[in-house]
Amino acid sequence: MTASPHPHEPHVVGLGQRLNWLRAGVLGANDGIVSVAALVVGVAGATTDTGALFLAGIAGLVGGAISMALGEYVSVSSQRDSERALIAKERGELHDMPDQELEELTQLYRDRGLSDETARQVARELTAHDALAAHLEVELHIDQDDLVNPWHAALSSAVSFTLGALLPLLAILLPPPQWRVPVTFAAVLIALAATGTVSAALGGAPRARAATRLVIGGALALAATWLIGTLLGTTIV
Repeated sequence: MTASPHPHEPHVVGLGQRLNWLRAGVLGANDGIVSVAALVVGVAGATTDTGALFLAGIAGLVGGAISMALGEYVSVSSQRDSERALIAKERGELHDMPDQELEELTQLYRDRGLSDETARQVARELTAHDALAAHLEVELHIDQDDLVNPWHAALSSAVSFTLGALLPLLAILLPPPQWRVPVTFAAVLIALAATGTVSAALGGAPRARAATRLVIGGALALAATWLIGTLLGTTIV
């Protein structure tokens, strides 16, 4: 088997599913960190009772993980259903009007800059090899062997949310009462910087900018919920 001339380029089977899985995982971890951290910091602003902090954190973790999994499953299922419908439609068109589809494929290659003769030759050879795959790739940008998997996305999102949520939950419960909020702030902001860097790396975006946005947003969320919890704790509790 000949090695790829560009081994570092991501032209591998299953790449779409792996990127979708990673995307859901990073987003799930980020949501778990921020939402549960904001919840427990808000409660910590109102009370130092460990039982109340634990119950609030667990409720946020379980509810958030289920919500993230359901949302990701529905979203990715809709995408996959759309892709399957497009594949079925293209298969029917190839069966009912092969000549028109061949001309359409030829025109698509002309639009990409090939000469008329070369475009027609490429279209004929690809049609003879696998007409459906050729049309899906060039016309619809779909790989029928690499459709997104909603179960993978849902599981990844739920697990990553849970792992992300455990960080602020442990950070608020383990230290002495006077150190709970500062330790949670520090742990959450460091974790957000890490997830921002990873998500930017996956998407090819500037890492520092993505990490900075997450850190600033997370800091504002924690400060707001802690302030609200402190005010409510003073006036109500």
